[in-house]
Amino acid sequence: MFVMASLSSLAKKDNVLTKKEIKEGWTMLFNGRDTDGWTTPSGKPVPEGWSISGGSITAVKGGKGGDIVTVNEYANFVLSVDFNIEPGCNSGIKYFYTKYPTGGNLGLEYQILDDVLGEDNKKDNHLLGSFYDVIAPTGPKKVNAPGKWNNIRIVVMGNKVEHWLNGVKILEFTRGSQAYTTAVAESKFRGTVPAFGMVEKGKILLQEHGGQISFKNIKIKTL
Repeated sequence: MFVMASLSSLAKKDNVLTKKEIKEGWTMLFNGRDTDGWTTPSGKPVPEGWSISGGSITAVKGGKGGDIVTVNEYANFVLSVDFNIEPGCNSGIKYFYTKYPTGGNLGLEYQILDDVLGEDNKKDNHLLGSFYDVIAPTGPKKVNAPGKWNNIRIVVMGNKVEHWLNGVKILEFTRGSQAYTTAVAESKFRGTVPAFGMVEKGKILLQEHGGQISFKNIKIKTL
């Protein structure tokens, strides 16, 4: 009984930082109880299309909750998020989300997709882990099936960006590089002012795209 109790006490709690994480400078963006720190892109309260239960926040299928964003903006950071999708789901996490003078409200998107059953699985740069519509993931992916939790990590330091999935780096690119500029020019984001993705900071966005997706353990460390 003592051993079992000890092992149980070591289990990491959802939406709670460890002492080590606090020391390292991590901050929770979702407390597991309410939508404090989040709004709609227009600054309104998070609508009922988003539901909180069991320590996770869910974009309810057919709930028409729309996207939600952080109140604060971020520049250099490490973002970590756990997600769980239903089969066929299409969603995403956007960062550097802001209003462009030409182009409207945009952000770089870490694409979340059921690569097997998702309708938007015809292009490599639309698959899970891609920089959506710009650069496809390059590394091998270790993916847990819909209905199970996966972990995303996005690392931004200056113009260097990394996409991680379940502890494995699957994509790396440099904003403003020739390869980046060429890829953007071939995407739906060409023609924005300033050039797409070259803003200095922006909000974090959780996307509602019609399918059901849950998020938890949303935390960030500024660099």
